[in-house]
Amino acid sequence: MTYKAAIFDLDGTLLNTIEDLNASVNYALRTNGFPEVTIEETTANVGNGVRQLVHRSLPMGTPEDVEEQVLDTFKAHYSRNFCQKTAPYEGVTQMLHAISAAGMYRAVVSNKPDAAVQRLVAEFFPGLFNAVAGERDGVRRKPAPDTVNEVMSALGVTPDECVYVGDSEVDVETAANAKTACVCVSWGYRSAAALKAAGCKAIVDTTEELADTLLD
Repeated sequence: MTYKAAIFDLDGTLLNTIEDLNASVNYALRTNGFPEVTIEETTANVGNGVRQLVHRSLPMGTPEDVEEQVLDTFKAHYSRNFCQKTAPYEGVTQMLHAISAAGMYRAVVSNKPDAAVQRLVAEFFPGLFNAVAGERDGVRRKPAPDTVNEVMSALGVTPDECVYVGDSEVDVETAANAKTACVCVSWGYRSAAALKAAGCKAIVDTTEELADTLLD
């Protein structure tokens, strides 16, 4: 079917942000006296928001107040350094232009803090999205459907008119909770095998294939 709206995850789906996230995590860990983590570990730890990213990067049993301090250090560093190596995946901008030209609404729903999401979308995709939502106080983050529901309401579309596009098991669960269709990309932070294991039925390998799937 032809969807009226495509709602996208950000990190690992539209933007490759992992090097900047890893750099900020390691700065926060190093500054607070903890061992650094590899980029592979950071890749495995993303998906549930920055609080969980920091929690998973710290040694088990780290006191809660210390974890808060590391999180604050991470946020401050990332807010200044979020665009050092971050860039759209190849073909993403062209894909967005293609579905825009076809009349499809475009939105972003991310577990990254809302201020960072707004800045990244404005930096890399000016004018290409009709609605953008990141993590905010008082709103449950993905896989809860709250932000997806907000965006659908803003766009005036129903779940059966939407497809959610992501790269992780969190995104598969989000789409199920929001009762939308789901398409996952294999170029992000989870393997195709992991996505299949999470229950995703539609997995694409290129942005051209994604555009064709969304416009089919």
